[in-house]
Formats: sequence, C-alpha cells, structure tokens
Amino acid sequence: MNAPTPIRVLLVDDDPLVRSGLRLMFGGAPDVEVVAEAADGSEVPPLIDEHSPQVVLMDIRMPVVDGLEATEALRRREQPPEVIALTTFHTDAHVLRALRAGAAGFVLKDTAPEEIVDAVRKVAAGEPVLSPEVTRQLIDRVSEGTGRDSRAIWAREQLEALGEREREVAVAVGRGRSNAEIAAELYMSLPTVKTHVSRILTKLALNNRVQIALLANDAGTDGTADQSG
Repeated sequence: MNAPTPIRVLLVDDDPLVRSGLRLMFGGAPDVEVVAEAADGSEVPPLIDEHSPQVVLMDIRMPVVDGLEATEALRRREQPPEVIALTTFHTDAHVLRALRAGAAGFVLKDTAPEEIVDAVRKVAAGEPVLSPEVTRQLIDRVSEGTGRDSRAIWAREQLEALGEREREVAVAVGRGRSNAEIAAELYMSLPTVKTHVSRILTKLALNNRVQIALLANDAGTDGTADQSG
C-alpha cells in the first residue's frame, strides 16, 4: 500500500533561523513536506506557481511585502493555497487583518512543534485551525476603529443576503459557538448546521468560519442587532 502524498508546505519568514527551525520541525513529520522557502512576500507568487503548495506558513511582519499583502494576493487566486499566519502576539491587530484577508488561522512562533504540525494537517484537511473560543477572544481583544462604520454597513448588507436560518447560524458563529452548540441552541441537527455554514460561505464568498465570525462581529450581531429582513 502506497504512503499518502505529503502535505506540501511553503515557509515564508524574513528570519532565516525561524525558517530553519520550522524546516527541521517538519522534517520529523513524514506526512508534511517543505517544498520551498521565501524571505519576503514578494517572493511568494513564483514559488506558488513552481511548487503548488497546499499550505503557506506566512510571517505577518516582513520588510518589503508583508504577510497581509501577500495573503490577500494569494487568496485572490483561482485555486489558492490555505494560509496560516505566523505571529508573535495573538492580540496583534495584524492577526485580525490576516484573518479578514482569508488566512485559515494563525499560530504563535513559540507554539509547540506538534501543535504547528497539527495546524498544517487540519488546514490541509479543510478543518478550522482556530477554536470558536479563540476566535471570540481575538475579536473581543483586538479593537480596530478605522473603517468600523463602513465595515458595519457592508457587513449588515451581506447578512441581509442570507436566509433567516442562515443569519441565525452566522450570528451564532460570531458569538463563538461550535456547530454542536449551534445545533442545540437553534434546535437543528448537526448536519443541518454544517449545511447552513457551507451555504453561508458560498453565498458570501468567504473562505472559512473565522470570516463568518468577523462579518457577524462587524455587523454588530452580538444579540442586539436587527435580524429582520
């Protein structure tokens, strides 16, 4: 029986020691293969074309093209790789921007090696990297005043495009509820919740449930927003 094809990973960080450490760490995971490295976001596009990685570990702060700009450019591609943001502080406003740009999650640079490997495996399998609790904490702790009003208007318009039950699910995701908790609260089956989440992602052209949570937060749907429409 043939071994499964390893998950192809691109490392992007301006610190060669960080890249070296990550490469060494992934060397101990037979199901993960580091296919290339980049020291700046400007180097990413040609490496994506050449190596077709499934997952990009992306440093947020880099001197020329930072991880935010690089992530936004990647997610605009027709078949983009998943992006995991690398950061030093989980309350950094840049983390929230990376998630808005379409990153599937983030890991701290001092995260235990096995957890970083696990994050790559989850993202490659289409699973969320951030728990609902971490998503909620991040939204609560990081305040972004600039553009808040315009984001709120846009977010409410987006939610209005959803059906009533879909909006209820989106609001629950924004509150940090897991699918099981949403099912219990809204008296739905778990498969029905998952179907609604998938439809929300498709209708609103979002990448993952983290972006649903951010959208609900921008709209002010914390239980006080108008849900009519």
